[in-house]
Order: sequence, then structure tokens, then C-alpha cells
Amino acid sequence: MGKLLLERLLTLVLKLFGMAVILFVVTQILPADPAAVAAGTDARPEQIEKIRKDLGLDRPFHERFVTYITGLLRGDLGKSLLTRRAVADDLKLRFPATLELAILSGFVIVICGVSLGIISAVHAGKPADYLIRAAVVVGMGIPPFVLALFLQLIFAKWLDLFPLEGRLHTLMAPPPFRTGLYTIDSLLAGQWDIFWSCLRHLALPVAALSLGRLAVGARFTRSGMLETLGQPFVRTARAKGLRENRVILRHAFRNALIPVVTMLGIQIGFLLSGAVLVEVVFTWPGLGRYAVDSVLSFDFYAVIGAALVIAVIFVLSNTVVDLLYAQLDPRIKHK
Repeated sequence: MGKLLLERLLTLVLKLFGMAVILFVVTQILPADPAAVAAGTDARPEQIEKIRKDLGLDRPFHERFVTYITGLLRGDLGKSLLTRRAVADDLKLRFPATLELAILSGFVIVICGVSLGIISAVHAGKPADYLIRAAVVVGMGIPPFVLALFLQLIFAKWLDLFPLEGRLHTLMAPPPFRTGLYTIDSLLAGQWDIFWSCLRHLALPVAALSLGRLAVGARFTRSGMLETLGQPFVRTARAKGLRENRVILRHAFRNALIPVVTMLGIQIGFLLSGAVLVEVVFTWPGLGRYAVDSVLSFDFYAVIGAALVIAVIFVLSNTVVDLLYAQLDPRIKHK
């Protein structure tokens, strides 16, 4: 297990380095002038040239590349043109909002998706199965940002049940910073009004982000359960007179977990990538909106930093899945 973890960490470093190189090269050869964007539309040529010199954009490509990679090895992701702060500091401020959104969405996917998959497999060929399968097809076919627009129109605009945008009511101050997750920080501070406001603001973004992925979870769980329910050990458990709930949860579901765990590991990456447009729709101050704003502003260092953070989480989630395989199925051995 230790050897596998070390190999995965080395692979992660190499992948991140390769991604950083590719992103840097691509952003530098794009036909755009970040200095002109940063200076504004009314800036004079000498002002643009001064900003270009301050940013080091007047230096040769190879010098800029060496400077960036050297700084990256020290943990320096560069300076944002949009906020005028270090990209690493911007990511620290933005990432908790995206993490909170992804955690709650993942919780909904696990609880609801797995439950629907089990129900569909147990009642295979019955009306409940057909209804769930139809919902899965619809859910997988709707992009998260489209669903976000519909939810925003219906539940925020027409019915006025949930807030239209933002992370917290405009008249409320954020809770004292401890984790950056408003729901947890408000609970730790005993600020129940802020906690409920946070939950109301999270409801629609979580629904938009999780419903489509929930359908994927239900589909994978159903497939794994159907395959496991037909195995001899399940029939043996039933022949022993065990209760059906025990047979399904303790015997069948545990042995069907491997494809489910694989799906959940992959969904973490999709949650972060899908959160980009969802955050834009709901004006959510997270990593996704920061990345979009950076792209529109040609803030290349910020774009690279956001992409690297998403890549780290994606690779780490898949590494955790690999490590869980051996725990779930002793027959699997990592070499």
C-alpha cells in the first residue's frame, strides 16, 4: 500500500508539471495582450508598455517560462492581473466556496443515487424500476448549467422559494473564518440565522450540480446490484433464512461497491468541472467563477492556477479509489 501511494504521488507530480508546461505554453501563444486588458480601454500606449514591463511580458519566452516554473516549484503561482493579488491567495479565498458546494452535492449523490440504484435493482422489471430508469435517462441528458437556469427561473424567480444568487444574504456578514465553509463556520459560532441562510443559498446550486450526477450514481449502483444479486452466495444467504434487508445491504451491496466507488471517485472531478458554469449562473464566489472571470480577462496565471487545483483533486480522488479497491475486495492486489 505504501509503495502504491508513493507511485501515485510521483505520478501526480509529473502530471502537474506536464499540465503546467502545456498551459503556460498555450496561454503565451494566444493572440491576446494581457497588459492591454489590465490597462483598460482608455489607456495610452506608454501606459500599456509600462504594465507589460512590470509584468515581465516584454522578456523573451524562455525567460518567462523559467521564471514561472521556478516560482511554481516554490509554490508561487504568479500574480493575478484581475485582483492584483497572488494567485495562491485568491485560490485560498475562493476554494472553500467550491469545496462546500462539491461536498454537499457529493453527499446528495451518494445518499440519493445509491438508494435509487438499490431500489431499481431490487424491483427490476417493475414500475418503480422503469420510473427510476426513465428519470436517470432524463437526468443524464440535461447539462448542469441548463438545469441551473431552469431551477433559478422556477424556484427563485417565479415561486420565490430560494435566493436567486450569492452565497449569503446581502445584509448578513460572513461567519468568523475557521474553515471557510460558511455552514460549518456558522455552526461553530452558534449563528443559526446565518446557517439557515447558507443552506437556502446552497439549495439550488447543489440541486443543479448533483441531479445529473445522481442519475449516473443510480445507474452504476443498479448495474452492480443486478450482477451481484444473481450470484450463488446471495441465493445461499436467502436459503439460510436471512431477512431480505440484510441480504441486500450486508451481502449484495457490499460486493457491488467496487463499480460504485469508481463512479464516486470520478464524480468528484466532474463536480468541480461542472461547478464552473453553475457558479457563474448563481454568482457563486468560488473557484469556477474565478476561472471564468480569469479567462475572460486573459488572466493567464490565474487560469493555470485554477486548472492545477482541479487537476490535483481529480488525481487524488482517483488515487483514493485505487487504495479502496484492496480494502473492498481482498482478491485485488496492487503491484
